[in-house]
Amino acid sequence: MIYKRIREPLAEYAHIAWSGWMKYLFAKSTRNADGTVTIPAWAVERWTRQAETEYADLPENEKNSDRTEADRMIEIMRMTDTNPPKIDGIDRETPVA
Repeated sequence: MIYKRIREPLAEYAHIAWSGWMKYLFAKSTRNADGTVTIPAWAVERWTRQAETEYADLPENEKNSDRTEADRMIEIMRMTDTNPPKIDGIDRETPVA
């Protein structure tokens, strides 16, 4: 079953992506003496704008970042010899008549 073959590689990728993002976020932030972290205002403004913007409305350079992430996931699917799994209830394995 595709789900079993692809779940762990995608989960590993999700962790790597999250871990990389957290390292980036902490590198841009200030560590406070009490152990908290302060994110600079420019970053809060930028990341809030990006988070509140639909993908279709992002500028091309920001879409390219998401496309790179999609390409990495597609490569994982290719390496595990799978097709993309069900998305929005569409079974990508069953041929359309």
